[in-house]
Amino acid sequence: MNTTYYNIGEVSKMFDLPISTLHYYDREGLFPNLNRSKSGVRKFDDSAVESLRLIECLKKTGMEIKDIKEFIIWCQQGPSTYKKRREMFNKQRENVETEIEHLNKVLDMIKFKCWYCDTAIADGNEDRLKNLKPEDMPEDVRKAWKNAHR
Repeated sequence: MNTTYYNIGEVSKMFDLPISTLHYYDREGLFPNLNRSKSGVRKFDDSAVESLRLIECLKKTGMEIKDIKEFIIWCQQGPSTYKKRREMFNKQRENVETEIEHLNKVLDMIKFKCWYCDTAIADGNEDRLKNLKPEDMPEDVRKAWKNAHR
């Protein structure tokens, strides 16, 4: 089976990352099995690309590089670290779920405000809206309002 290799420029474009970031990740040891040409040029195989996909995912959860590096070390240590890795992913999942909950509240406030503006535009003023109670709002707007205000 032939292995496909990507150069650093190709990987940079794939992930919309600066080449300097990929160099940094490599210096930090995030690609422990990265192939190199005889002249030292980095060659990313599918495994390195998948590792980068996970690194970027973990970064988006707020995980720091030092913690990602620890995870990569655990992976190299093998099955004895499965529980540690699972605990780490559980923690990151909880962080993401909390952030999603927060963003849903933000989104619901925006939905409510869009409805509010649309209604004010249709009415030509805000008079009716100023004294509007949640129970007088359309059901979907009321749900958004309640979520945004809890």
